[in-house]
This record gives sequence, C-alpha cells and structure tokens, in this order.
Amino acid sequence: MRFYPEKRKKTQETTGFRVKYIVFYRILDTNIVNRLKKGEESAFRELVETYRQMVFRVCLGVLQNAADADDVTQEVFIEVFRSVQKFHSRSKISTWLYRIALNKSLNHLRDNRKHKRSLQLDSQIMEEVPPAPVRDNPLEVLQEKEKRKILKKAVNALPERQKKAFVLSKYEDLPNKEIAEIMKISVSSVESLLFRAKQNLQKNILAEF
Repeated sequence: MRFYPEKRKKTQETTGFRVKYIVFYRILDTNIVNRLKKGEESAFRELVETYRQMVFRVCLGVLQNAADADDVTQEVFIEVFRSVQKFHSRSKISTWLYRIALNKSLNHLRDNRKHKRSLQLDSQIMEEVPPAPVRDNPLEVLQEKEKRKILKKAVNALPERQKKAFVLSKYEDLPNKEIAEIMKISVSSVESLLFRAKQNLQKNILAEF
C-alpha cells in the first residue's frame, strides 16, 4: 500500500476545518437560542440575518414564486419567535428551520390550491416573469422562458414528500443523512424519494413536449 503524505495532510486539514465549522455553529446556535428564550430582540435580528437566505431558498424551491417565498419566509421567523421555548438543542437550528420552512411552504400551496382553478386563467395571463437577459436572438429568450415555465410546472407537480427531499437535495445541496434528520425518515427512504422525484420530473417534463 502506498501512502501520500501531502494528500493525507490535506484530508486532515479539511476534516479539522469541518469540525471547527460545526463546533462554531453549535456554539452560535446555543447562544442565539438562549437569548431568544430570554426574549432578546437582538437575538431575533441575528437569527434572521444569519438564516434568512437559507429559509428563502427553501421556500422558493417549493413555491417557485419569489413574492410568495418572501411572504412565507417572514411567516417562518414569526413561527420561530413564537415557538422557540419548544426548541430543544439536540438538533441544529438549521434543521428546525428547514422543517418549518418546508411545512409552511406546503401549507401555503394547499391553501392557495382552493382558489387555483377559478384563478388559473387570470394567473397565466397576469403572471410576472423576471426580465430576460438582453439577447440578440428573440428565439433564445422565448426558449429560456419556456424552459423555466416547464421546470416550475414539473416541480410543482411532485408529491409533497418527494418535493421536500428534492428541494433539500438540489436547492440546498444537503447530504441524504441531513435530509433524513430534517424529514424524520431513514436515509434509504430519502434515497427512494429522490429516485422517484427524478423519475417523475423526467415524466412531467417529457409530457410537455
């Protein structure tokens, strides 16, 4: 067996950095939670500043609409402020926030689904589309717009559990083990959900052509 000292040294340095990173955020989490439980407003501001973008990405991944994602992000932090006394430090704040963000986003979809059929035509006509980058070829602009529309529709069509796993994996780039912890299921169940999500996405996208 051959040994490569330089490679081993780099691996040890990377591992050491990860350990320090985890320890740092554990201390930060504990500090914020303790202050939140005491009702310190500065702790709440710090929580929002630290985790807002993460929560917004998750909400956007589920809702596929920036305005809705922004609204639900605010709801997530309001819920955190109200229920912080129930939080136990056995899990990370990020794990807790992921769960709340996913559930709030899915609840938002369910609530809006009641009005979806009657408003479907209007929403298709009035839907805001982000401005496309300036291009010489109008056909490219149209194609890019259609791709986004098809992907959005395909993701929205996923069953809830598959959507949760897909968003955490593809939008947040989380390992399956952490997704399993957030969703309170086994790693093998996460793998199964991701496999089925990919199959359904392919089927939903192909159905558009």
